[in-house]
Amino acid sequence: MSELIPHLIEPEDLVAMLDVDNMVIVDLSHPALYQQRHVPGAVHLAGNTLMANKPPALGKHPDFKDIERLVSNLGIDDSKHVVIYDDEGGGWAGRLAWTLDLIGLNNWSYLNGGIVAWINEGYVTESKINIPKGCCCEIGSTFANPSAVIHVNEIMARLGSHDFVVWDARSPAEHTGAMVRAARGGHIPGAINLEWTELIDRENNLRIRGNAQAILDDLGLSKDKTIATHCQLHHRSSFTYMVARILGYEKIAGYDGSWAEWGNLDNTPIEFGP
Repeated sequence: MSELIPHLIEPEDLVAMLDVDNMVIVDLSHPALYQQRHVPGAVHLAGNTLMANKPPALGKHPDFKDIERLVSNLGIDDSKHVVIYDDEGGGWAGRLAWTLDLIGLNNWSYLNGGIVAWINEGYVTESKINIPKGCCCEIGSTFANPSAVIHVNEIMARLGSHDFVVWDARSPAEHTGAMVRAARGGHIPGAINLEWTELIDRENNLRIRGNAQAILDDLGLSKDKTIATHCQLHHRSSFTYMVARILGYEKIAGYDGSWAEWGNLDNTPIEFGP
């Protein structure tokens, strides 16, 4: 089934799949909203459980065994298709998509617009707290797709390469150095700044913009490049990673160390300004 379901689905698509047995729907919205209204059958997951939460780079991925345990507790394995959504336009949902890619489980779909589109467009919700149907499956002993993540030394080695680009998903103020959220402000040399919210259509219930590919191409974030995307904690940039995957990018990696790591190291090059 998963091979036939695209990475991006609309609410009407999900309605037709709610009774499918081998599907896990994961809600990464605020817990208070989940307790009031969510997609029928959805289980809840707090987004920060997908981070190691160890300073200074709080956003790095947890150890593999911790990820394996979390995914197994949700009842996810390679026989399941996972539908993910949140209430903010895709940041936390993207973090789960990236995590699943990292461990080689590519069988996910993002509900376009998340719970905002689902509620605003009149689809049925429930308030029942759904208990995940955990499994005892083992995914493996190593990360199955290490190319989904990129590390600081790899970025430093590739800076200046014609076929490599850094996508900075932070705000313009963070990018220029006007807002400093680490020991040092600024941006990775040559990084292209496209704030993650620029790809969210607020006039269409937080869906991904229909012209997202054109926006990326115009900025030089094209499919022929190897792209590393980051923000402060690889939360916002998990959305940009997910958008790229939805658009069919094959050479996209999340820098989970992000600015919390880069800006707190003393040997990483930094630029200021636009």
